[in-house]
Amino acid sequence: MAGGPVPVPGRVPGRVPVPSRGRAAGRVLLAALLLGSWCRAAPERIRYAIPEELGRGSLVGPLARDLGLSPAELPARKLRLSAEKQYFTVSEETGNLYVSERLDREEMCGESASCSVSFEALVQNPLNVFHVEVAIQDVNDNTPAFSKPALDLEIGELTLPGARFPLEMARDADVGSNSLLTYELTGDPSFSLAVKESPDGKQQPELVVERALDREKQSSFQLVLTAVDGGEPVRSGTVQVRVNVTDANDNAPVFSKGVYEARVRENLPAGSLVLRVRATDADAGSNGRVSYSFGNVPDGVRALFSVDSDSGETSPDENDNAPEITMLSVSSPVPEDAPAGTVVALVKVRDRDSGENGQVWCELSGEAPLSIVASSGGSYKVVTSSALDREQAAEHRVTVVARDRGIPALSSRTALVLEVSDVNDNAPVFEEAAYSAYVAENNAAGAAVLRVRARDADAGANGRVSYWLAGGSAGAAPYVSVEARSGTVYAQRSFDYEQCREFAVAVRAQDGGAPARSSTATVRVFVLDRNDNAPRVLWPAAGAGAGAGAAGAAPVPAAAPFEVVPRSAEAGYLVAKVVAVDADAGRNAWLSYELVQAPEPALFRVGLHSGEVRTARAVSERDAAKQRLVAVVKDHGQPALSATATLHVVLAESLQEALPELSERAAGADSPAELQFYLVLALALLSALFLLSVALAVLARVRRAGPPAVLRCLGAQRFSVAGAAFPADFCEGTLPYSYNLCVAPGRAVAEAAWLPPPPPLASLPAEELVGGEPCGKRSPSSSAGAGEPPADADAPQSEIR
Repeated sequence: MAGGPVPVPGRVPGRVPVPSRGRAAGRVLLAALLLGSWCRAAPERIRYAIPEELGRGSLVGPLARDLGLSPAELPARKLRLSAEKQYFTVSEETGNLYVSERLDREEMCGESASCSVSFEALVQNPLNVFHVEVAIQDVNDNTPAFSKPALDLEIGELTLPGARFPLEMARDADVGSNSLLTYELTGDPSFSLAVKESPDGKQQPELVVERALDREKQSSFQLVLTAVDGGEPVRSGTVQVRVNVTDANDNAPVFSKGVYEARVRENLPAGSLVLRVRATDADAGSNGRVSYSFGNVPDGVRALFSVDSDSGETSPDENDNAPEITMLSVSSPVPEDAPAGTVVALVKVRDRDSGENGQVWCELSGEAPLSIVASSGGSYKVVTSSALDREQAAEHRVTVVARDRGIPALSSRTALVLEVSDVNDNAPVFEEAAYSAYVAENNAAGAAVLRVRARDADAGANGRVSYWLAGGSAGAAPYVSVEARSGTVYAQRSFDYEQCREFAVAVRAQDGGAPARSSTATVRVFVLDRNDNAPRVLWPAAGAGAGAGAAGAAPVPAAAPFEVVPRSAEAGYLVAKVVAVDADAGRNAWLSYELVQAPEPALFRVGLHSGEVRTARAVSERDAAKQRLVAVVKDHGQPALSATATLHVVLAESLQEALPELSERAAGADSPAELQFYLVLALALLSALFLLSVALAVLARVRRAGPPAVLRCLGAQRFSVAGAAFPADFCEGTLPYSYNLCVAPGRAVAEAAWLPPPPPLASLPAEELVGGEPCGKRSPSSSAGAGEPPADADAPQSEIR
């Protein structure tokens, strides 16, 4: 520890005494027997009291001795302190408690009457906790102080003696007897000091007027207020009190003479000086300013003479003074929502002439929603005559004209400029109620689509417009965003015409007023198609007739579709129809068909727009039995996209005649499974042909027995051909295979089982048949080949075979 031991300060009277050694020993023995020497039965509380401002290392008290510990026990008991802030420390050798840092009671406890620091002393072997409290006593280390160096008071000279005026209280950071005790006033016997106790117990000084004041004799007083505390030694603080005696109009003007006389020639010209009167006033300021005018005199005198109100000069009157205009007050700017009748300016008009020469009337010159109204004492009020509109006029300029009634009349003018301040009374207005934008699909994300613009007639923040998305068609929100300041609409993603052809969003324009005003506009975005989809061939489909293998096994090789054409077919015979669709729209979806490969180029032709493959001439015996046709399907986009379709044709009069060709093809197949498939297919076709023959015979017999049955399509019935489902009214129009079927109701499905298998329409994905629709809505697709131009006019109608 720094320095030698400091004398022990006095302890707080009534400190809890330390228990006697015998009682403590008995208590320790009992605790040891009951708790195994863990701790004593109850904690002790030790109290000390020290003055503030003690230096570091100052002795607080013999803590170890007061806890009943001898110096020999200290190493084993390990006395230490536990506190949030270490104001004190304990010596390991002596067990004395010392100050570890300077203590300032005002800093630690503020204006609290009591101040103490509590912490815990811990000892071990056995463990015990003692509560220690150190009271910090106040010393008179603070001087009473006022918040400012001088106090200024204004007291009217007519104030009666005994009047009191509160003075500022001094502040003393000390407490108790060291705090503020009393006040003293010195300087002049015209004032005294009284002290009144405030509700919170503090002393409130008051200045008391002891004598009547006369400003004309003494206009100001210099006093000194002293605040004294009760400490030892006494401390005090002072403040200067400056009393300014304000004037009261208690003095009348006094003329230098009681009677003024003047002799005037009768031919004295107008305006000639007759005499000058003079009066003085002992008051100050406006109370001492003297003006002159005629009193109770005949009207004839007023017509002949005039008196100057400032100088007192009396002369034969003439209208030689123009009215004087003084702007007393102008309230500018005025909010535009101010109601009619709002006072915007006060005007004072004065004419030095007398009689009619001094009678003045005022008017406003200029176009403005303002009017002037006479008030009292020669003053006028300029008021609003109607509602103001800053957007129509941000300011109004008028001229105040004052004219007297003299002959000739004199006048004066002064300009009045009134600014109109803005209120948020206008909502933003878009340049267009609805915007349209056209964006080609496959655009870059983040590209600008268009820019909307709204204007607000207000000014400042009331006219500053921000833009926000307020909603739109279903699913449109993630497609675009709007830049808040510029109103530019940006694409959030790349658009796909086949998925979304158009969408609409609502953009809200909002100003910065309070409350804010807003309006909305609709932005409709149209996605333009690009030729980014090649035609897709639905029939003949690649892999038609293929069967699925077992789970985990290789798929069964597909059998290529084929068409049987009798050798007796004439020109124009419908062989098959190539069906293709294009997901694009417009010209990008217009399809045209062309044969690009055929063993006999002159034997077959394909409809340019219909896709129907027909014989171009009669089939001859010289034509090869097997024909492989390759057709290309092109769209009309730029650049054009295309796809190919392969069709196998067998020239045979009957199915039996075609079987060797089919068997030959099967023999050349690489897979035994493919040969087996064709054998099963041939057997199925023969069975179907037999069943059809029986059905036709039965039908002929029924027709002879009664009224002919009306052959019609199956109407609302559905039937299955080769595993694919078709509606019964599907017997006309474009079919993705070369046979159309109409049967009478009630016929067995098996009777039509000999037809070639249709393409698996049910397994085609919907997007291959459905074009893009407006965002959020998907309508049923149109028929295959939607978007194509009309079919060939010369193409024959579909046949029923």
